[in-house]
Amino acid sequence: MSGHSKWANIKNKKEKTDSQRGRIFTKIGREIAIAVKEGGADPANNSKLRDVIAKAKANNMPNDNIARSIKKAAGEGASVNYEEISYEGYGPGSMAVIVSVVTDNRNRIAAEMRHIFDKSGGNLGNSGCVAWMFDKKGLIVIERTAALDEDEVMMQALEAGAEDFVAQDDAFEVYTDPAEFSTVREALEKNGYEFISAEVQMIPQNTVAIDDAETVEKVVRFLDKLDENDDVQEVFHNAVLPEDA
Repeated sequence: MSGHSKWANIKNKKEKTDSQRGRIFTKIGREIAIAVKEGGADPANNSKLRDVIAKAKANNMPNDNIARSIKKAAGEGASVNYEEISYEGYGPGSMAVIVSVVTDNRNRIAAEMRHIFDKSGGNLGNSGCVAWMFDKKGLIVIERTAALDEDEVMMQALEAGAEDFVAQDDAFEVYTDPAEFSTVREALEKNGYEFISAEVQMIPQNTVAIDDAETVEKVVRFLDKLDENDDVQEVFHNAVLPEDA
């Protein structure tokens, strides 16, 4: 899949502290709430909920936490009205950014997003201003180990319906059409594979290398500010930072 950089670099992978894990679990809990509201609390009959559960497991969310989140969501009913919104714009270094949020207060999060972009030297744009630079794809990342045969993993992924397979030094990347993501993920899960990451993402068609130390620092602060916002679920961007950033 030409034009794609390593998932770890694009996502700016870092070791997760306990506080970061807690924040991730809270955010996944909101995704569970939306999935339950849309399709019910039974994963067997709710493919979106199954996908969120897979994401939760890939983030090492304990099964008890997942079960509690589903039970809580089923009990909340209409008491909490979450909605999914995407914000687009440019961050430091002219990086293109898409921010996916789940919020119960549209006005508050809009003001917070504008503040973060403005304070970081970026610009919050209109819907669609950078989305055309990204492809919406399912992305399943499997850790590369000595026990896994590359050809076998590729064959099973393609047989399950994957569009593309990319072998990196430390991981196998399986790309799918968004509509086929659940089918491919579940097939690989049944074959015993465990995932580092499994979700539908916005993959940049082209990337922007940011090497200047001052700009790198601004980008890292900008991404941290977005990540620290409770309503922000995912941040997709096309910046490639030095590995030690």
